Amino acid sequence: MLVGFMDQSSSNLEVLAISQINSVHIKIDCDAGTAYELQDFFTFQVPGATFMPAYRNKMWDGKIRLYNVYTKRLYAGLLPYVEEFARTRGYVLEFDESVEGAEDFSLHEADEFSKSLNLPLRARDYQLSAFTHAVRNRRCLLLSPTASGKSLIIYHLVRWFNVKTLLIVPTTSLVHQMVTDFADYGWDADNHCHKVMAGLDKVSDKQVIVSTWQSIYKMPKEYFEQFDVVIGDEAHQFKAKSLTSIMEKLDDCKYRFGLTGTLDGAETHKLVLEGLFGAVKKVVTTSELIEKKQLSSFKIKILALRYPDDVCAEAVKYKYQEEMDFIVRYEKRNRFIRNLALSLEGNTLLLFQFVEKHGKVLYEDICNKAGEGRKVFFVSGAVDAEAREDIRKITEKEKDAIIVASYGTFSTGINIRNLHNIIFASPSKSRVRNLQSIGRGLRLGDNKDEAVLFDIVDDLQWKSKKNFTLEHFIERMKIYNEEKFEYKVYRIDL
Repeated sequence: MLVGFMDQSSSNLEVLAISQINSVHIKIDCDAGTAYELQDFFTFQVPGATFMPAYRNKMWDGKIRLYNVYTKRLYAGLLPYVEEFARTRGYVLEFDESVEGAEDFSLHEADEFSKSLNLPLRARDYQLSAFTHAVRNRRCLLLSPTASGKSLIIYHLVRWFNVKTLLIVPTTSLVHQMVTDFADYGWDADNHCHKVMAGLDKVSDKQVIVSTWQSIYKMPKEYFEQFDVVIGDEAHQFKAKSLTSIMEKLDDCKYRFGLTGTLDGAETHKLVLEGLFGAVKKVVTTSELIEKKQLSSFKIKILALRYPDDVCAEAVKYKYQEEMDFIVRYEKRNRFIRNLALSLEGNTLLLFQFVEKHGKVLYEDICNKAGEGRKVFFVSGAVDAEAREDIRKITEKEKDAIIVASYGTFSTGINIRNLHNIIFASPSKSRVRNLQSIGRGLRLGDNKDEAVLFDIVDDLQWKSKKNFTLEHFIERMKIYNEEKFEYKVYRIDL
């Protein structure tokens, strides 16, 4: 099949011959000059590369080249970008018969199939649209915000294909939660799903293997030959080399779907994910879901803590790690956070970064001051996944529980519908971490229609010099503005 992007009467058409090598790679045959053009088109600077040893030792130029001029290989999911490349240059694409087109699958068929599942809830329009798009295209990266119901989209895909499926998640908590969600949808999940994480058998004849990527990325290629479908949930969380290793071993698996609520903004990160799964399809936005009242309304209270002048004058000399260490150990700040958590009505999630020197200190202080009968939980990586799942379920039945949790355990994927308040006790500028953390509070609950984020900002600015964590707050403000979140700043002297 020939696809032209200019007048084909021209005698000097540049042809790019595209064939399918396997489910991971396509081959693009063209002359040497065009091959180097393609290489430049698919070359990107890695963020932060200048700080990496390989770059500093002049062993690497800090760039990723996704097209190989020698093997002529490119990730199959990047085919839409090849079409853009050809269109802007007036080149012609010649597709081999091995390159498959879209499948015939309508939204009506998707709706009828969804009804046949006898779900306890009706799939929303955007969920059915995402399911339809995925089936039609065989591969895609679905961008759908936290609390939009990605597990229901995944469930539709699992039931539709009804073949051996690998479902990859970033944490052990999400292994448990995904299987629990499938059971809630009415499936006999225990008989159809096998959980894989540290210490558990990786082999099972059950239809769906639900695994952390950490548990399987070292498995040999033969292990992955059993799968016809691969689904990556919270795909942005996967370590790049480990994800690449898994997906390249799945070279006969033609149905591949990634789901994520957030991308980190780096072009390289986005293109690697698209290359391995497929082109990004934006499913719905947070603001649309709030407007339709499918997510709770949400506002942000920015609590800007101003430190005494003598403290600021000293802190201006700190390096980043020294500033972080000072902030999390500052007694007045921790006392303020403790009092804030105890004063709030409803269930509260308090997120921290450092376990020993901050998280445990806050937890013990809150426990000592909490009233009798008020439940306070502590979650870090040391708390096993089943215990975390128990805490999540208990909290959904409580009215004023407090969860003191590390970002790594409760910022991503954990579904708590009955959460009213979130406190950022540790500063962060990570777009992914912040949006995922915010998502914890957006789910609707039986006795909840609004969530509040308390973003604690540390103002250690001295004269014209801003401190590091204040700069991080400025990055968070950009995110809030982009996402059109309502916020108000409150200035507080410590």
